[in-house]
Amino acid sequence: MPLTVVLFTLAYLLPAIATAIWTGNGEFIFYSVVMVILCGVVIAVHRGCDLPRPVLWGLSAWGLAHMVGGLVPIPESWPHNGSNAVVYSWWLIPNLLKYDQLVHAFGFGVTTWVCWQGLRAIASSLEAARPLEPTFGVLLLCVAGACGFGALNEVIEFTATLLIPSTNVGGYVNTGWDLVSNLTGAVIAAISLRCSRTSLRTSSTIRE
Repeated sequence: MPLTVVLFTLAYLLPAIATAIWTGNGEFIFYSVVMVILCGVVIAVHRGCDLPRPVLWGLSAWGLAHMVGGLVPIPESWPHNGSNAVVYSWWLIPNLLKYDQLVHAFGFGVTTWVCWQGLRAIASSLEAARPLEPTFGVLLLCVAGACGFGALNEVIEFTATLLIPSTNVGGYVNTGWDLVSNLTGAVIAAISLRCSRTSLRTSSTIRE
């Protein structure tokens, strides 16, 4: 694991945990524990399939966006969803695009890349296996995997609502838009993977 990524992650995670404890923010104390567990999972996955640096930085940036979203307040005059005026509730485009939705799309787009790297590592470990290509079927598995992890995220949020009296999770409509955002980010990432591979092939053919 690159030291710069580790230090960057600790630089925001430790103050965020301290802030959540200091302010008695039970929701984000819960999420901080989840974040620490996820950091351990990422380290384990990285050891198994050697995630590229851009993917690691993307995961770390996602964590930062999550911490900022839940802990940083916004002015009451800014358009926001619900009564909790924090960055997560901020309407970037009123009643059309919320910060929360953007973070979901970005995060599960990165998760799609992680799924792709995992499948490549599995394929390369098989004897006489060809390098895995980002075909429609393979990318569909990556999108499905990312959306599955997105659904797991919603389970974690639901657990938070059961354990903590007051949260900023939102209701059924919010959950629906979270899932739509997850799918959007995953599909964009899959298209990017396909296009980047096609571009590499074209460049290689031209050089030959």
